[in-house]
Amino acid sequence: MEVLYEDNHIIIVNKTTSEIVQGDKTGDTPLSELLKQWLKEKYNKPGNVFIGVTHRLDRPVSGIVVFAKTSKALARLNDMFRLGEIKKSYWAIVQNNPPKCQDEITHYLIRNEKQNKSYAYDTQKTNAKKATLSYSVIAQSDRYNLLEIDLKTGRHHQIRCQLAQIGCPIKGDLKYGAKRSNPDGGISLHARHIHFIHPVSQKTIDVTAPVPDNTLWKAFEQTISHEIKNKEL
Repeated sequence: MEVLYEDNHIIIVNKTTSEIVQGDKTGDTPLSELLKQWLKEKYNKPGNVFIGVTHRLDRPVSGIVVFAKTSKALARLNDMFRLGEIKKSYWAIVQNNPPKCQDEITHYLIRNEKQNKSYAYDTQKTNAKKATLSYSVIAQSDRYNLLEIDLKTGRHHQIRCQLAQIGCPIKGDLKYGAKRSNPDGGISLHARHIHFIHPVSQKTIDVTAPVPDNTLWKAFEQTISHEIKNKEL
């Protein structure tokens, strides 16, 4: 359990690609239950531990997940996510070059429940939901591009679907057009950073999640770190 932040009301963890946030049809133990057990043991709590799920992160995606430790925090965080008061950014590794180095893109997504997949269209369709994100290429290697993504809306598989629509499926994401899977079964999409005002204390929460422990992710993280240091000099 990699805990990135914790206080009396909230706890933020760095999810791996193998973990599910909430229980699903697989029957695997979700991160919410693992976290309850972890807190129970850490604080030697005799009774039940409260953990509230405030948002989702697809199973094959890694990175930041925020949980509430009190019902007060849960209610307020739910409202904040709904109103767009919590700012999240993602990193994605893609093989193809995007049409532009940076851009804001809008599509209309239709979700297919049976396939657990969304389809993107350039124009409005019946039952489609508008989806907007901005991206920028922040690093490149011989074969891959690292994109930083800011979501303007929160739709089902939005980043995965929209990037595929512009010809840039995420590395390892077979469902949306990647040519091969990743060794760990996940996809190279990482919830990297989150910024919001604490729902109870009102202090600023600013958390960054370390990237998954593999060579490509680490190389990109190191590249970005060097660029930041060079700018500061």
